Amino acid sequence: MSTPRFQILKNSGAGYRLVLGLLVLLAGAGLVAAHYMESRGHQVTGMDNQIVWGLPHVFAVYLILAASGALNAASVSSVFGRTDFSPLTRLSGLLAITLLVGGLAVLVLDLGRPDRLIVAMTHYNFKSVFAWNIFLYTGFVVVVIGYLWMMMEPRMNRYTKQVGLLALCWRFVLTSGTGAIFGFLVAREAYDTAIMAPMFIVMSLAQGTAVFLLVSTAVFHWSGYRPAAELVAKLRRLLAIFILVVLYLVVLYHLTNLYIAQHHGVERFILLDGGVYTGLFWGVQVIGGSVLPVWLFLSPRFSGRGPTVIAALLVVLGGLAQLYVIIIGGQAYPLNIMPGYRLQSGFFDGVVASYAPSLPELVLGLGGVGLAGLLAVLALRVLPFLPTAMPTTSSVNKC
Repeated sequence: MSTPRFQILKNSGAGYRLVLGLLVLLAGAGLVAAHYMESRGHQVTGMDNQIVWGLPHVFAVYLILAASGALNAASVSSVFGRTDFSPLTRLSGLLAITLLVGGLAVLVLDLGRPDRLIVAMTHYNFKSVFAWNIFLYTGFVVVVIGYLWMMMEPRMNRYTKQVGLLALCWRFVLTSGTGAIFGFLVAREAYDTAIMAPMFIVMSLAQGTAVFLLVSTAVFHWSGYRPAAELVAKLRRLLAIFILVVLYLVVLYHLTNLYIAQHHGVERFILLDGGVYTGLFWGVQVIGGSVLPVWLFLSPRFSGRGPTVIAALLVVLGGLAQLYVIIIGGQAYPLNIMPGYRLQSGFFDGVVASYAPSLPELVLGLGGVGLAGLLAVLALRVLPFLPTAMPTTSSVNKC
């Protein structure tokens, strides 16, 4: 297969301008929502002393995981030598950076005091996984920028595989650190397990591939290119495998908790008695976000662009639901402060916390999505991230 050529996004038709305007609106609305919550305080949100990580954290963690997984196409091409994916490598790296920036923007603006970010960046407690994640997130951006440089500068192409391997290892450590945030919180019975790290790694692979499918479909539609059917089929099968592995780890996580007697309460809460959390788990995460997309991806009858987009959207919704159940459902279940004893007080001991996301929280989370998308579409108009020609059917390597 010949070396692909790349160009900027030249066709900026009505669809492009509409999406660009929507992204500007979302990003601006997110800034307004952040200012509103900062000036009015957390009383205008659904968060309280029991649930301190709300809906913005769900969006932030999702974007961070998707950023890591969006680099799949580049890793498969440069690290594992699948040259049929080489036309997608630059777009893959671009999305990895913009998604991470969008997620970190939500995270910073949801701190309550973003003006004190400089304190978090200059005073580190290395016993805290949060301190390590500052280096992991910023380092990931630097590594991927270097990765893109190796791809885009002909004189540096010979180092692409080495830097790609570094990026692959870095994103595995990054997503492990994100999962460790929850796995190391032993006070929360829904979090206290080492399986969180590998589960977040596979979640990132699935969600990043789903987001990449959606974005690449839209971008190639604007550009007038049609990717080879075999290449799209490979991405569909790869995403189906990732979804099944995520589902396997979810089953393993709950079976492990059911084996531990002291975790029976939280398992009953998530699986049976959790109300909205139970509904999101079974209806959106398992059925809508896992079983149905796998069926669509693996069925030859649904190999067109429309079913692919629908299935990828279902995966995204399922991933958001999974993080909502993990992050917010895990906080809603009451803390067991004194195992083996029954406590009675006026401080919500033993009471399931209630949480209803407010409109500013939702707008802030969507603002991060808007910022990530805005940075991506603007970069496409400035630098050559898009291939001038996709590989033909006959030139694509067989799986």
